[in-house]
Amino acid sequence: MVSKTDDIPASVPGCNPVDVADEAGDGTQDGKETRLKDSPGCGHSADTAMVNGDGAHDHTEEAESKQDRDGEADGGEESNEQEVIVIQDTGFTVKIQAPGTEPFDLQVSPQEMVQEIHQVLMDREDTCHRTCFSLQLDGNVLDNFAELKSIEGLQEGSLLKVVEEPYTVREARIHVRHIRDLLKSLDPSDAYNGVDCNSLSFLSIFTDGDLGDSGKRKKKGNELEQIDCTPPEHILPGSKERPLVPLQPQNKDWKPMQCLKVLTMSGWNPPPGNRKMHGDLMYLYIVTVEERHVSVTASTRGFYLNQSTTYTFNPKPANPSFLSHSLVELLSQISPAFKKNFTALQKKRVQRHPFERIATPFQVYSWTAPQVDHAMDCVRAEDAYTSRLGYEEHIPGQTRDWNEELQTTRELPRKNLPERLLRERAIFKVHSDFAAAATRGAMAVIDGNVMAINPGEETRMQMFIWNNIFFSLGFDVRDHYRELGGDAAAHAAPTNDLNGVRAYGAVDVEGLYTLGTVVVDYRGYRVTAQSIIPGILEREQEQSVIYGSIDFGKTVVSHSKYLELLDKTSRPLKVQRHNVLNEKNETVELCSSVECKGIIGNDGRHYILDLLRTFPPDLNFLPVEGEELPPESQRCGFPLQHRHRLACLRQELIEAFVEHRYLLFMKMAALQLMQQKANKDCNKTDAPAITDASAESSADTTQAAPSDPPAAADAPTDGTSQTDAAAAAVVSAASDAASDGDESSTKPATNGPVEPAATQNGECKSPLEDPKSREVVLNACKAVGSISNTSFDIRFNPDIFSPGVRFPDDSAEDVQKQKQLLKDTAAFLVSCQIPSLVKDCLDHSALPMDGATLTEALHQRGINIRYLGTVLEFVDKTPAKAQLEHFYRIGISELITRCAKHIFKTYLQGVELSALSAAVSHFLNCFLSSFPDAVAHLPPDELVSRRKSRKRRNRVPGGGDNTAWASLTPSELWKNIASEAQSYYHFTIQCESADQVVEKYGLQKITLLREISVKTGIQILIKEYNFDSRHKPAFTEEDILNIFPVVKHVNPKASDAFHFFQSGQAKVQQGFLKEGCELINEALNLFNNVYGAMHVEICACLRLLARLNYIMGDHPEALSNQQKAVLMSERVLGIEHPNTIQEYMHLALYCFANGQLSTALKLLYRARYLMLVVCGEDHPEMALLDSNIGLVLHGVMEYDLSLRFLENALSINSKYHGPRSLKVALSHHLVARVYESKAEFRSALQHEKEGYTIYKNQMGEAHEKTKESSEYLKYLTQQAVALQRTMNEIYKNGSNASIMPLKFTAPSMASVLEQLNIINGIIFIPLSQKDLENLKAEVQRRQQLQDLGKSEEPVEDSPLELEDKIPID
Repeated sequence: MVSKTDDIPASVPGCNPVDVADEAGDGTQDGKETRLKDSPGCGHSADTAMVNGDGAHDHTEEAESKQDRDGEADGGEESNEQEVIVIQDTGFTVKIQAPGTEPFDLQVSPQEMVQEIHQVLMDREDTCHRTCFSLQLDGNVLDNFAELKSIEGLQEGSLLKVVEEPYTVREARIHVRHIRDLLKSLDPSDAYNGVDCNSLSFLSIFTDGDLGDSGKRKKKGNELEQIDCTPPEHILPGSKERPLVPLQPQNKDWKPMQCLKVLTMSGWNPPPGNRKMHGDLMYLYIVTVEERHVSVTASTRGFYLNQSTTYTFNPKPANPSFLSHSLVELLSQISPAFKKNFTALQKKRVQRHPFERIATPFQVYSWTAPQVDHAMDCVRAEDAYTSRLGYEEHIPGQTRDWNEELQTTRELPRKNLPERLLRERAIFKVHSDFAAAATRGAMAVIDGNVMAINPGEETRMQMFIWNNIFFSLGFDVRDHYRELGGDAAAHAAPTNDLNGVRAYGAVDVEGLYTLGTVVVDYRGYRVTAQSIIPGILEREQEQSVIYGSIDFGKTVVSHSKYLELLDKTSRPLKVQRHNVLNEKNETVELCSSVECKGIIGNDGRHYILDLLRTFPPDLNFLPVEGEELPPESQRCGFPLQHRHRLACLRQELIEAFVEHRYLLFMKMAALQLMQQKANKDCNKTDAPAITDASAESSADTTQAAPSDPPAAADAPTDGTSQTDAAAAAVVSAASDAASDGDESSTKPATNGPVEPAATQNGECKSPLEDPKSREVVLNACKAVGSISNTSFDIRFNPDIFSPGVRFPDDSAEDVQKQKQLLKDTAAFLVSCQIPSLVKDCLDHSALPMDGATLTEALHQRGINIRYLGTVLEFVDKTPAKAQLEHFYRIGISELITRCAKHIFKTYLQGVELSALSAAVSHFLNCFLSSFPDAVAHLPPDELVSRRKSRKRRNRVPGGGDNTAWASLTPSELWKNIASEAQSYYHFTIQCESADQVVEKYGLQKITLLREISVKTGIQILIKEYNFDSRHKPAFTEEDILNIFPVVKHVNPKASDAFHFFQSGQAKVQQGFLKEGCELINEALNLFNNVYGAMHVEICACLRLLARLNYIMGDHPEALSNQQKAVLMSERVLGIEHPNTIQEYMHLALYCFANGQLSTALKLLYRARYLMLVVCGEDHPEMALLDSNIGLVLHGVMEYDLSLRFLENALSINSKYHGPRSLKVALSHHLVARVYESKAEFRSALQHEKEGYTIYKNQMGEAHEKTKESSEYLKYLTQQAVALQRTMNEIYKNGSNASIMPLKFTAPSMASVLEQLNIINGIIFIPLSQKDLENLKAEVQRRQQLQDLGKSEEPVEDSPLELEDKIPID
C-alpha cells in the first residue's frame, strides 16, 4: 500500500503534510461515502480556498443546494457515475481535404459543433491561413452551429471538403485580424499590455521547449559530466543581492522574425460606390521586408494587388494581380522573405505548448515588463478607435444585453449532469465576458472617455452607462452613507455587496436573481459595474422597490414572494427571518437586512440588490453605546473604532462558528444524557468515568479547533466506553432533527434542522419522545443559542445594531438573544480563529509566502484583514515567536503595503493624466528609495503652447491640474503610513523611513515593491533598481510603464466537477489510489467542460493527478501532467505566485525521476530565485527547496555546492521546527551523506550522531529509524578507521606503502530519488494485511478519542505510530 504524508495539496501554500492517521479513517466505515468537506484540521478545504481566491465556503452551499435539488439523500457518486457514462460518447475520425494539401485525419467527438472543426483548421500549420470557408459533406454545406452527432451520414471515415467561400466585409476583417494574430503569435506584447487574456509563461525557457518525449531524446542522465550545475551567484544561500531582471528571462523565440514591415488599413477606405459594385470590400496598405510598397484590394473573391499609391487612387488590378483567396498566399508570391519567415514562424508556433497560447478566463496583469518597441499594428489601432473608446458601443445591435445573458444562463435546466454542465459552462463564460467588458468600461470611465448620464453634476457624483453596464464611483454621493462613515463606507460597500452577490449566487435559488457585479479599482478610484435591471432607469427608485428599504430602515416594505424566495436562502446563509417596524410603527417581516432591496424588473424577474449587509456586523469594530463585549474581546482591546460602520463578519467565520457551536451542542447533550443514565442505574463503576468525562468536556468547551462533525456523528457506534449508548442516543436524536446527520451530509452545521415542523408533529423517532431527552435537547439548544428548541439551528439577524432599524416590542427577547450571539461570534474570532491560525502556522499546515497567500490564510478562517494588527500582536506575544518569524515578517510587509495603498489611492486622485508616470515614480521613491530628499520632477511640459488656452476642459474625475502630489516627501509619507497603521490596524510602527523598516523587521525592498505594485496595479520597467543609493532616487518616470485595474468579481463554480475532485481526494486519503485517480480524471474532464482549458481549479486537479501518476510509478505521465500544471499556474496566477513556485518544485522532482537532471536543477534554481524575490531566504519552505537542490547536486557529485544548500536547509529547519524535530534529524542525515561522499568522515559522524540522538529521544531505541541511523554510524566509523589506517600506513612507509582501496561511492540515482521522495512527503510503505488491520483499528480508536473531546491525552505511546514509517513531523 502506498501512503502519503500530505493530502496531496502540499503544493498549496496553505497546506503541509498532515498526519495520515487522521485522514485514512474518515471514510473507512463506508466505502461509498462521498466526503464533501474535510475536517478543518487538514486538507483540502485549504486547497480549494487557495484555488478559488474566495473561500471554500461556496462549495458546501452548492453541495447542499444540489442535494436538495436532486432529492438524493446521499449526494452520492452512484447517481453521478451513471450520468457520466452518458457524456462519454466515443469519438470517431473524419478525413479533411483542404485545397492544395493532402487529406488528413482528424479525431472528433459527437458533442462537438462544426465550428470547432473550423477552429482546429484555423490553428493547424498547413491550413492556418484560411478563415473564410465552409465544410461540405457530399456536396452539402454543414451548419456551423450543428452538433456533429446531428448530421446525417457523418460517420467514421467520412470525407469533409474545405470549400473556399466568397468574402464579406466582416469576413475580410476577420481574415486580416487572424493573419495579424498569426504574425504576432510569438510576440509577448499583448501579455505585457494585459489585453485579450494573454499572460506570460517562462517554463519552456528552463526546459528547452517541451519535456516528455523531446526531453527523452537528449542524453540520458548517465553522462553527468556535461551538466553545468553552478547556479548564478544571486541564487546561492546567503547572497544578499536580489536582482529583478532574471524574473523575466529572455526567450530567444521572442526575437521576432519579421515577415512584414507594415500591414495596415489604407487611407482609401471605404471603397466608393462604383467600386463596391465591383466587389471591393476594403483596401490594405502593405510594406514588405524588401521595402516594396503595395496596395491590396480585399474583394469578394479574395485579395489582389491594385494600382493605387499613397496619393493616387487607382483601384484597377495590377498586372499580375496575384488574386488569392488568402492574404498569406498573396504575400508569399510577392515577398520571398515573407514566405520563408512565415513558414518558420508557424512551425515555431505549432511547437509551443497549447497552454502557452490559450487565453485565460480572466485577465492576469504582469507588474514588470521589458521595454517593448511599439510597432505599427492595424488591428490594435482599429480596436482602439472603434470598440475601445465607446463609440461603437452606442450603435444598436452591437452591444450585448448583459443582464439578459446573465439571468438567462441561470435559468437553464439543471436536472441531470449534462444539463448542469451546459448551464455552468454558460454561466462561467458570460461571467468572464462580463468581467472583461466591465473592466474595459471602468477604465474608459476613469480615463474620461464615457459621457456621464448626469453630466451637470460634479464629477464624483456622476454615473455612467456604457455597453449596457451601469457604472458608479465609490464616493458618498448625496450623503447616503453619512451616518455610516461617509466616503470610507461608500468605498467598503461595493466589496461587501460583491460578497453578498457571491453568497446568494452560490446558494443558487431558482427564481431569485442578483445583478452581475464587478468592482474595479483603477487610478485611485473605485468603480462599481453592474448589469442593468430592465426598466429600472425609467422609474424612480421609490416606486420600484417592493421589498426592503431605501433609507436604511426608516421606511420598510415587504412582499410575500420575496419572503418565500429569501426563505430558501435563510438556512444556507444563516439569515434569520425577523420583524422590524416601519415609519408607521407597523410590523414588517423580512428575511434579509433592511438595505437589501427587492425590485421586479420589466422582465418579471425578482431581483435583489444592495446586499452589503448579507452577513452580520462585526462588534469588535462597532462600538455600541451601553453594550459590553465578552472578556475575550475586551482583553484584546476591542471594541475598536473603525473607519466606517459597515464592518461585517465573513461567511467563513459564520460557518466555523456554527460548526463550533454544533460540536458544543453534541457534547452538552451527550453529557446530560450520560448523567441521567448514571442517576438511573447508579453502578459504582460508572461514577468515576462520568465525573472524569464531565471535567473533560467542560475543559473542552473552549477547545479551539473542532474536529470533523460528520465523524463526530458516527464514531461512537463501535467504541467500548459506556458513553456509547448515551452519545448514540443523542446522535440519533440530533440526526432525526437534522435531516441528514448521516455520513453523506455536507456537514451537519450547514444542514442543520429540517423545518422544525417535522419534529414538533411528533413524527420523529424514539429519543425525543422521551420527555427527558427532549429536555436535554432543549437545554443544549438554549446553551448554544439555537433559534429552535427542538433541534440545532443557528441563524443571525443582520439588522441588529443597524442605526435606524427598530424592532417591535414582542421580539425583544429574540433581539437580546441575537445580540448575545453576535458578541459570542466576535469573541470566537478572537479567542478561537486567530489562535488556530497561529497554531497552523506553527505546525506548518498553513504556510503563507506573500501578502496574497497570507490574506487567503486569514480569509479561510474567517478573519478579516482589519484584524491584521491584532494577529501580529498575538504573534508577538506567542512564546514560540521565533518560529513564527516568517509569518510576522510577511504580516508586517502586508500591513505596511496596505497602508501605503490607502495613501496612494487618495494621492493618485489628485493627479492629472499627463503627470501620472511622474507622480507614480515619485511616490515609489518616497516609499522605497534611500535617497532622503526625493524631489518630484514635475514633467517639463512636452507641449507648452504659446497661447495658453483660457477655456477649462471638461474635467474627468482625475483632471485636477493640481501638483500637490509633487510636495510629498519620504519622511512625510512614512509618517502617514505609521499613522494609517495606527488608525486602521491599531498597530504601532515606529519607523520614519524605508531603511528603518527594512532594518527593524528584516524586510526586502524588492518584496515591498512587488507587493505595492500588485496591490495598486502599477507596472514597472524590468531593470536593476538601486534602492540604496543616497545620491539619486531609484525610480524615474520612464520606469513606470503602465497602471492596470485591480478587479474583483464572482468566480462561478463547477460544482459537479468539484464533488468528483473531492471524492477522488477522499479515496486517495483512504489509500484507494486507482479509484481516486479515476475520479480525479473524471473531475478534470468536467472542469474542462465548464471552465475551458485554463483555470486555477484545473491546475489543482493536474497537480494531484501528477502526484498520483508519480506514486503509481508512471513517471512520464506525471511529468506531462505537472508540466501542464506549471504552465497553467504561471498563466492564471502569475509567474511568481507562491503556487507557481510550488509547482516548479514538483516538476523538478518528476524531471529528476525521469533522468533529466540538468532540467531538474534549472527548475529548482528558478523556484529558489522566485522565492527569494517573493519572501526572502528566511522561510520554512526554503528549507525544503534547499534540501531538494542539495540532494540533486549530491546526485551529480557537486559535493561542495550541495553542502552549501543542505547546511542552509539544516539551519532553517532547526530555526522553524525546533532542534529536536525529525525534520532536523533528516537534515543532519542528508548533510552526513555528502560528507561521507567527500570522505570527510569526522564531519559526517558528527552530523549523523546529532540525527541519531534526535531519533533516539523522539522514537525510542527500538524504532527502525533509530536502528538505521545507528547502522549508518557504525559504517561511517569503519570507513573513518579504514581511512585513518591508510593514512598512518602512508606516513610510516612513505610512497611504497601497500594501500587498501577505499570505497568512495558516488550516490546512486535511486538512493538520491528515495531521499527526494522522503523530503517531499511521498512515501511508499510496504504493509502487510495484518498491518493494515492494525492501522484501521488504530485510526478508528484515535478518531473516537478525538470526537469525545479526549484529544488532550498524549498519543505518543500508542501501539502503532504512523510516523514510525514517516520521517516527517
